Amino acid sequence: MKINSRVIINLDFPGVKKKIEDAGGKGLKEVIVAIARDSKHDTPYKFGVNRGSIEYKHKGLTGAVYSTSGYGGWLEVGTHSESGGWKMQPRPYMKPALDRHIGKLDGLVRKEMKDDFGF
Repeated sequence: MKINSRVIINLDFPGVKKKIEDAGGKGLKEVIVAIARDSKHDTPYKFGVNRGSIEYKHKGLTGAVYSTSGYGGWLEVGTHSESGGWKMQPRPYMKPALDRHIGKLDGLVRKEMKDDFGF
């Protein structure tokens, strides 16, 4: 799962664009960390390999939450047999975490901007 944000601003005021991008980056990082935390908590596990493999990256306005277990995607979406039935039922753990936290991004960015600009 990868989340990209883009801020396009045509302001001639020195430092304003950077402050807005920084606010977006800080808000996005908070959301990415929360998604990763909840994904780890919610992952189905027998031995905890997938849980231990969930990581995140964040840089500027780009962030990603992912599993390096090699089967995290199969857990999330399930697998089908050749006959078309479920071989393994989906057991989503990342999408529910995304759904819980993505709506907070706007408020977090606004909070950061309020701290920087007072509005």
